[in-house]
Amino acid sequence: MIPLKRLKRKKRRDETYAVGQYISMSPDKARRVIDQIRGRSYEEAIRILDLMPYRACYPIFKLIYSAAANGVHHKRHNEDYLVIMKAEVNKGTTMKKLKPRARGRSYMIKRPTCHITIVLRDLSFYEDFKAYIELVSGEERQKVLRDLQWDGYGADIYEAYHKY
Repeated sequence: MIPLKRLKRKKRRDETYAVGQYISMSPDKARRVIDQIRGRSYEEAIRILDLMPYRACYPIFKLIYSAAANGVHHKRHNEDYLVIMKAEVNKGTTMKKLKPRARGRSYMIKRPTCHITIVLRDLSFYEDFKAYIELVSGEERQKVLRDLQWDGYGADIYEAYHKY
């Protein structure tokens, strides 16, 4: 059997990300917070995390802030147009230690960890594209949209254009 090559995800110009690894927290508790902010705008997610009473909010807040700072600094994104496109929590390693108990016995203490990935997308790219498409003539527009359907980057733009 021939081993399959793992496909690498193309880096997009309109996306930035931040990854937090080995965060000392249960993945289920972090997932409870991540589900509340997935798909929301950057500013709305920051406000929600600021008001939520869970311990998982602070590391997620730092990751979102870091991803936005990466986008603004490296790719010249505008914070007003950033949206959380992907937010996932994966299980990390479990740290184990022994606690001494009575009569020479011991008890295993397990500290779960998790890996959190946040991907932000700049939607101003889509608005610029939509303005460009409106300026282009009819058959040229169809050609551009047809080419976008089969392009790895363009599929999302094509869907976003046909939403409006």
